[in-house]
Amino acid sequence: MSEILSRDHALALDAADPLRALRRQFLIPRHGSGEQTYFVGNSLGLQPRGAQDMVKEVMQQWAELAVEGHFTGPTRWLNYHRLVSTQLAEVVGAQSSEVVAMNTLSVNLHLMMVSFYRPTPERPVILMEAGAFPTDRHAVEAQIRFHGHDPAQCLVEVQPDEPNGTISMAAIEAAIQAHGPRLALVLWPGVQYRTGQAFDLQSIAALARGKGARVGFDLAHSVGNMPLQLHDWAPDFAVWCHYKYLNSGPGAVAGAFVHERHHRDAGLPRFAGWWGHEESTRFQMAPQFVPAAGAEGWQLSNPPILGLAPLRASLALFEQAGMEALRAKSLRLTGMLEALVNTRVPQVLEVITPADPAQRGCQLSLRVSGGRARGRALFEHLHSVGVLGDWREPDVIRISPTPLYNRYQDLHHFVDEVEAWAGL
Repeated sequence: MSEILSRDHALALDAADPLRALRRQFLIPRHGSGEQTYFVGNSLGLQPRGAQDMVKEVMQQWAELAVEGHFTGPTRWLNYHRLVSTQLAEVVGAQSSEVVAMNTLSVNLHLMMVSFYRPTPERPVILMEAGAFPTDRHAVEAQIRFHGHDPAQCLVEVQPDEPNGTISMAAIEAAIQAHGPRLALVLWPGVQYRTGQAFDLQSIAALARGKGARVGFDLAHSVGNMPLQLHDWAPDFAVWCHYKYLNSGPGAVAGAFVHERHHRDAGLPRFAGWWGHEESTRFQMAPQFVPAAGAEGWQLSNPPILGLAPLRASLALFEQAGMEALRAKSLRLTGMLEALVNTRVPQVLEVITPADPAQRGCQLSLRVSGGRARGRALFEHLHSVGVLGDWREPDVIRISPTPLYNRYQDLHHFVDEVEAWAGL
């Protein structure tokens, strides 16, 4: 074990890593005379070197073509959002017609609930996890109130039932069974943002459908992180952002999935916008809304071209690497990080993310012993020496080794600094 967890072994793994060249495709912030050790891809991914060229291309088109940029060349803006559809579909395991890059996550979540949260007196309930990311809970409560219902009666939150604040599949199944006749929608995360727990989305979708409920997924911490098969798992919808593991910049345009079984359902309510109108008749400017087939039919406005440009650069790297290879490296990185923490600093840090590799992605959530003040002191020390994770109240540091650009030796730097701070 000591040899496997040695720095020399980590250096050897880095030298043999088939994905090692990808690190050079990212701009890594500096710290002093060297590079930061960056573990915050779960919050904001690093900038791909190609992103600036993609943005400059759009700026040049605007300068040279002005409005004609909408209709000129292979990257014409009229169809620009489709430049990412095939690669994005590969990342999430969908058909290209089932995905669209648009808006932001919270906007897309509301738009999807307009269509897929249709409460009745018999079925008014939305089921989600307790401690969900605030945007999800805010949106759910707002939608329940919008339909004239009381969140106190119509919002069911599944409480953690495991020691570190994680939720067992048994608890999820029991909640769906117990509330099944009243469930309108099950809204569940792919990865819980605080604990880093990844869920069995295929089983959750099947359980929800079996009770006659709609099902939607928030994949903010899953896309580009976990293997996904959305078409086969068949939720009604999914939403996500692209600024985390998809490395598309702060406030980046987000993504949405709508399963193909809904694509031609003209009776499905939705908030309509001109850009969601079928393309063949869009410019006839008729007053009647005819939705485009596929997820594109949920678009409201024309795509943010400058916002989509960095996503093109990032998806090219995902296509080059392949999700299978990225996942394999991610499993090795988190496995080594867990072993280093448990072996070298167990009196300082406790891993609260599940030990089962199938129940976690890149992120390990680490509870600092001794309470909040001690945890903040460690977090600030790490920041001061150029080791960046992020903080979640009251006592958790999230560390996310991202296979596109993190190295095995980075894990040693992190643990070395924890040991130095603790005086071990």
